[in-house]
This record gives sequence, C-alpha cells and structure tokens, in this order.
Amino acid sequence: MPLPNNAAASSPQRARLFDGWRGIALITATYFYFLIFAQFGFLKRLDSLGLSDAHLKAVMAAMAIGGILASLLTPRWLRHVSPGLRLKAAMAVCATAAVLTTLPLQLLSCLVLALFVGIGLGVLTVTLVTHLPLWVGPKHALFKVALGTGLAYFLSNIPALFTAPEPVIAVAAASGMALCIPLTREEQQASAASHPSAKRCNLPFLLMLFWFTALVWFDSAMFYIVQHEPTKQSGAWVGAAHLWRTGCIHLLAALAAAWLLSRRGLPATLRSAFALLACTAALLYGSHPSALAAWLYPAGISLYSVALVAYPAYLLAALPQDRAIRAGWLYAVAGWIGSAMGIGMAQHLHRIPLWFVAVTAGLFLLPQLRRLARKFWRATIALLLTAGTSGLVYGAMHLLHEPRPQLTAIERGRQVYIGEGCIHCHSQYVRPGTPDVAMWGPASVPAMVEQEKPPLIGNRRQGPDLSNVGSRRSPLWLRIHLIDPRAVSPHSIMPSYAYLFRSSRGSDLVDYLTSLRSPGSAAFLQHQLQTWRPDAKTAQAAAALDGHHLYQEYCSTCHAPNGYVRQHWGRNFAVEPPNLATAPLQHLPPGMSSQQELLSLERIIKYGIPGTNMPGHEYLSDAQVISLAQDLTRQRHSDAK
Repeated sequence: MPLPNNAAASSPQRARLFDGWRGIALITATYFYFLIFAQFGFLKRLDSLGLSDAHLKAVMAAMAIGGILASLLTPRWLRHVSPGLRLKAAMAVCATAAVLTTLPLQLLSCLVLALFVGIGLGVLTVTLVTHLPLWVGPKHALFKVALGTGLAYFLSNIPALFTAPEPVIAVAAASGMALCIPLTREEQQASAASHPSAKRCNLPFLLMLFWFTALVWFDSAMFYIVQHEPTKQSGAWVGAAHLWRTGCIHLLAALAAAWLLSRRGLPATLRSAFALLACTAALLYGSHPSALAAWLYPAGISLYSVALVAYPAYLLAALPQDRAIRAGWLYAVAGWIGSAMGIGMAQHLHRIPLWFVAVTAGLFLLPQLRRLARKFWRATIALLLTAGTSGLVYGAMHLLHEPRPQLTAIERGRQVYIGEGCIHCHSQYVRPGTPDVAMWGPASVPAMVEQEKPPLIGNRRQGPDLSNVGSRRSPLWLRIHLIDPRAVSPHSIMPSYAYLFRSSRGSDLVDYLTSLRSPGSAAFLQHQLQTWRPDAKTAQAAAALDGHHLYQEYCSTCHAPNGYVRQHWGRNFAVEPPNLATAPLQHLPPGMSSQQELLSLERIIKYGIPGTNMPGHEYLSDAQVISLAQDLTRQRHSDAK
C-alpha cells in the first residue's frame, strides 16, 4: 500500500532506523511504569502500610476495575479527543497517583489511588497501541516496539532500582511518565496498514484474545508463586546477578520477538511464548524447581509482551475504528482479567496444575475457528466481561465487609522475615552431630521443621543460624543489630534494616526473632555455661593473641564509658552495661579463686548471660575467648592496685 503523499515525499530522507524514537520512549515509559510500580512498587507500598488479605485484595480489585472500564470506554467516549492529548492526560494521572503513594495513606486513599492508576493505565495503553504509528511510523516498526518493550523490562530489573524503597520506585515511575509527556506530539502521518514487513494475522480475534489471556494468566500466576513461595526460589532467582541476567534475557528475547513476528507471524510467536511459559510452569511444579526456569520465564514473557503491543498497532487486520475497540477488549480481558485469574490461581493452589497446562496447550493447537468466532465472539466476550467485572465488584464489596483476621505480632514478624529475604542469609536448622550444636543450640528435629508452612530452613548460611536466637539474644540487642549491625557485631556484613522501624514491622520482626527457641534451648545454654571448658592447647594458642585489641573491638562498645552503644542506646537499657574495668561483676559468686573467676568469665564471654542484654560470642574461637578473659582479668587487677 503506498504511503500518503507527504510521507512518500520525505521517506527517503526520514525513513531511518530510529526516526520513531518518540514511540520507543513512550512504550518504554508505559511498560516501565506498569512493571516497576503498578505490579511491584505499589504492592510493596501497601505491604509497608500493613494492608494484607481482604484489604489488599480490595485495593487491587479497585485497580482492575478502573483498568477494565477505561480500556473499554476509551475507544468510544474519547474518540473525538486527539491521541496526543489523551496520552498527556493519562500520563499525568499515572505520575500523580504514583507520587501520592509516597504520602501517609489509609485504606480509602489506597482504594482511590488504585482506581486512578487503573484508569490512567487503561486510557494510556489502549490509546498508545491504537495510534502507535503516529509516533513509531511504519519503518522498522516491530523492531522499535520490541526495543521499547525490552528496555522497559531491562530498566525494571536494575538491582539498585528493583531493591530500592517503595518511595524511590514510585518517584522513578512517575519521572518516566513526566519526562515523556512532551513526546506525545503527533508527527507521523503513516497508517498502521503501511508496514510492509509485518505478517498480518488473519486468525479470528476471539482466538487471539483467548491466547493472550492464557499467556497473561500463566505469567501472573508464576510471578506470584516465585515472589511468595520461598521454597520455590533457588539461587537462580535471587541476588543482583539474577536481576542483571533477567534484564538481559528480557531485552534479547524482545528483539527476537520482532524477528519472529516479521518472519514467522503472530501465531508462531505466541506459540513459542506459551511453550517457554509451559516449561517454566512444569519446572516450578515440584518442591525443588530447576534453575532453568529462571532463564525460560523472562524469555517467554518478552515474546508475548512485544506481540501484545504490536498486534493492535500493526498486525490486526481491521479498520482503524474497529482496531481501537478490539484493543480495548484485548487489554480489558487479557491484561486485567487474565492477570486477576492468574494471581487467584496462585493464591489458592500455589502452583499451576499440569492439567491446566495441558488444556491450555490444546487451545493453542485448535484449528482456525473463523466461522464460529465471527458469530459468537461478541456474546462470549460480553458474558465473560460481565461475569468477571461482577465477580470483582462483588468480591471487593464482600472483602471490605469481611472481618480482617487478627495476626499476632509474631505472625506478622514471620511475614516480614520472609518478605525481606532473611532466608537467603540465615538458616533455621541446627544440623545434628556438627559444630552447629555447640554454637547455636540443640539440634533441630526434621519432623518439626517440616510442619512449618513454609519451612524456613534457609538457602545458605552467610550469617548465624537463628533457630534458637531468642534464647541467645535479648530483644534490645536484636533491635540494635537490625538498625545498626556493626554497632554490636563489628564484622557483620548484614545491611541496616532501620527503615522497618518507621512502622510496626521492625518491632514485629524483633518479636518473631525473640520467639525462635527450641524447647530445650534454655536448659542447653545453662548446661554450656556450667560445663564448657577450653582445652590446654587452646590456652597456649591464646597467649599469641592480643586480648586488649579484641576487648576494644568486641566489648568496649557497651562496657567502656565512651562506648558507641553505651552512648547512643544507654537509655534503652534497664540496667546500663557496667564498666568492666572497675565495676563489680555481679554475676560472679564471691569468694572465687582466680582460676575459677577466669573460667567463669570465659563462659560468659562465649555464651552470654541468659535473661540479660549480654550476648554470647559463639562465633569467636576458643583461643580468642580465653585471650579476652585474660585481658579483662589483667585490667581489673591493674585498676585494683
């Protein structure tokens, strides 16, 4: 089909690869906002506000309702408003809603903001994909769509942003929207039908709608499972390396989608995406998922995501007015309802059943049902939308009136422990017959560990085991360590979790950690305090160590008059830590010989004083413990003279 006169006259000069950079930026900003904020950052913000269960579902239902209504009504009610003006207004709504989430919020304000996020995204996505040729143009259009989509996924997986606090995520998403508002000026006049290299899809729209809905369903279910089921995660799903790898896979797979769409067509691209997601679902089905799933999952997502943008804009065989209406149906049903269905399945089943994978595979292998689709697609989609919307409205109203289950502080703290990823550095399993027992307490009973839902055995042990930390550390010590780890553990590599104490989440986590103690841990600790004794060889090795340096490093922060903890946290102690060089040692019985006093000090240094804020130093070697006790004894005798 020939280009319009003005476009044809200038095409030799203007039809370069990156003439559509405005369109690339608009696609990137839209997808970036949806991924990093609507799907992730907003949920983190709701979690930090303490919203969960019924209230959380109500807020997400409000977002879905806003998105569905905006997607369906935009092509009809806003058809006389210019596309550029529509994009400006929608981007402004999205950016404002994101910024407002950084303010103190209540349930009602969260519901309103979620509704506006859904409305803004609904208007933005349907308008953008319907009129995308105005900003991308016909030349290399699929490549530009793929580049914009891939860049959005790549930016969303940058570790510094993905792990940032929720206000930073909200401001980043809003900034992307605000920066692209000036780019909505309409410059291209090429029709979407003028793209010569795209293979248009002649399959019935109803079948394509089912395919996209199934893909979004799978995507949402697997994302929820990976984020909320720690036992499904392996080393391949966590850490900065995983995020960088995932971002690169997304970008490369998006570019591969452009090639597939132009050479093999839309059906082959969507079938390839489903094959990757179906394999991921199978790999995540068992209790020990394969690391291969972390490679297949982002590739499958990028393939169908590029198609989801390109299909209404360039590959749908329909008139412009019909293209807008069908884009609204596509994003309302596949984008919003499909996502809700996937999350609901994951919440109730915690996996994607293999029979569901098989049934969906059959859907992708169905012959072309053109005649049946032409006759029934309007009635089927209307019924599906009515049922889905009614169900969301009824569910939201029911959940708003449903009494919220009251969780104890310990139960809330366990959720914080899981949500903050403590499982990746700390274990809760003392291995029988190993040095674990001497350091961390009685050996764990596997049968009791398996009864936990989910078990928190841990992926690796970069920090100490926490099975009996409630017996070994006081609540105040735990609070100080979470806020300023190196104040009480000078060589700790743990990051600060001070932000948890801006709300009750920090205190809940302390309550949960304090509750971690096996039935025999207190008696075991007392036994160690009464019976532990270093051997003679260890005492000889202690002579080569600098006990005074060890004292300054591990003890002076609490027990020196100018110690850091003593100065900054002294008012929080019921009994201020004594100056060990001069104050009487109240926990040592009077009349002890020098050898008995030295041994008692060694035991206290190693295992602490139960029931007080004095922690043990189980991670120090026996030689270091002896050297510390000897230096302290020398200090006291020297000061006494």
